[in-house]
Amino acid sequence: MNTLVFLEHHGNELLKPSVAVLSKAASLGGGDVAGAVIGKDVRALADEAGKFGASRVYVADDAELEAPLPQPRVDVLAQLVRDTGFDTVLLANSVLGADVAAGLSARLDAGLNWDLTDIVLDDGKLVGKRPALQDSIYVDVGWTAKPRLALFRQGSFDPTATGGSAEVEDVTVQLEDFSTGARMVEQAHEESEGPSIEDADIVVAGGRGLGGPENFTLVEELAKALGGAVGATRAVVDAGWYPYSTQVGQTGKTVAPKLYIACGISGAIQHKVGMQASGVIVAINKDPNAPIFEFSDLGVVGDVHEIVPKLTQLVTQRKSS
Repeated sequence: MNTLVFLEHHGNELLKPSVAVLSKAASLGGGDVAGAVIGKDVRALADEAGKFGASRVYVADDAELEAPLPQPRVDVLAQLVRDTGFDTVLLANSVLGADVAAGLSARLDAGLNWDLTDIVLDDGKLVGKRPALQDSIYVDVGWTAKPRLALFRQGSFDPTATGGSAEVEDVTVQLEDFSTGARMVEQAHEESEGPSIEDADIVVAGGRGLGGPENFTLVEELAKALGGAVGATRAVVDAGWYPYSTQVGQTGKTVAPKLYIACGISGAIQHKVGMQASGVIVAINKDPNAPIFEFSDLGVVGDVHEIVPKLTQLVTQRKSS
């Protein structure tokens, strides 16, 4: 099995979900694992990929690739698959990753399994694990032809550094005419303090139980005291209380922090999908019958408006003592 992993980057860093997929691929031990870094001034990122299991890193460094547009990346990956004979291509799910996976599937006429949470080698056969029926069961999925494409849910794996190094090979970029038709006019960067919810070890999330957008300061202050990030439910985002970028759940982001504190969140299955891989789940809700208590490690029945400020105060006192 010859595997290629699309390594998405932002600025001068490889994104954690992509590095995690690379680590998982390397751990399978079924053959050579290579990474692909695509962009402008990205050659320095190749060394980082080697530390996480890539034996070879293909670098496509070109001004035409500076904007994070999907079709030019599809061109590069399709060229690599055709020229080098990769039979498996793995990608981490993101807005860009999903677009690239879909485009590559169409370009290569290849099968794509998406929303995978694991992948294993069973008697030499590659088998993906995919949630179904709103994550109530997991099913085995496979491929009937090669190349095999797989898109993984964020938070499914943790990056594991092996300390190795990779051989770096430059790729001559040849873009299709139709791939250069789109231009990115502007790219906005959200200004935020602290870690993103995907990378944070601690996430404090708020739901409709907070009562209103003005009460999200309770969640923000607790997250700041703990050094964590702020998350929100879909209901909160839909109501305009908090930005979409913080939404945790089936239609939002998947997180897997060491500690997840749910404040005023009932625990609908759609939200559970996005945070159930958390190490420790703490739920604070005044409704003792809230579904979130069924899968939380610690449940506190009470008013978030009373409990969260006291918890923030205790954390602040402990840090200052």
